[in-house]
Amino acid sequence: MKDAETMAYINLFAVLGALEELCAMDENAKALLPQKPVTILFDIKAGPAALFTFGPEKCSMREGRGACDIRLPFSSYEKFNAMISGTFTPIPSKGFTKIGFLTKRFMKMTDILSAYLKADEKALENPQFFDRSTELMLYVIGGAIAQIGNHDRIGRFSASNITDGTVMLSIHDGPGVSVIVKDHRLMDVKKRLPEPRAVMEFESIRLARRLFDGKENAMDCIGKKKITISGMISMLDNINRILDRVSVYLA
Repeated sequence: MKDAETMAYINLFAVLGALEELCAMDENAKALLPQKPVTILFDIKAGPAALFTFGPEKCSMREGRGACDIRLPFSSYEKFNAMISGTFTPIPSKGFTKIGFLTKRFMKMTDILSAYLKADEKALENPQFFDRSTELMLYVIGGAIAQIGNHDRIGRFSASNITDGTVMLSIHDGPGVSVIVKDHRLMDVKKRLPEPRAVMEFESIRLARRLFDGKENAMDCIGKKKITISGMISMLDNINRILDRVSVYLA
């Protein structure tokens, strides 16, 4: 079972948060960036908010409220989640003169992101697409771990048993995502950080993909040393419990 609040945090910070990396790696997404910066505020009533700034070189996200060109208010977690699933269209409370960017460029960016995160088998035959899709999935999973550990009832219990430090999930010779734990609160950083206290590393990007798609069993892979683990095992045990919840929310 999943709750709407946690799902909204995941959708805002993990799923939409992946737009930063998408605009850095995908030429089509990069071509949609405006010459003059445009900032969109996603504002959920009595909940989280985030500012996404799209400039000529990159997309950047910042948690919280602030100055924006377009404000998209949501009266509930459910309404925001419905926008992500494509069943609700929000009405801007600010920025009608910028509506063209929202309905054309921004929507095209999210379509590209969705194509990577919900890739079909045919698209995955392209090696570059395969690598980018899997890398983006790694970042989304890292973000989801943090949000579930902070907001989901079961996830918070697991987080309460994690000591301070950094846990890194990485692909051998490839990308990594770090989950920083401080006072049982989790924060993800989409890169390898130095001196993690615990590490889980997949032997290849293809193995990571099979795990993400549910085609491999993590415990079997650890037994066969396709996944190497090191450092504080108790931290990894609790992160793995949160990972079980990730599959519930992102299914």
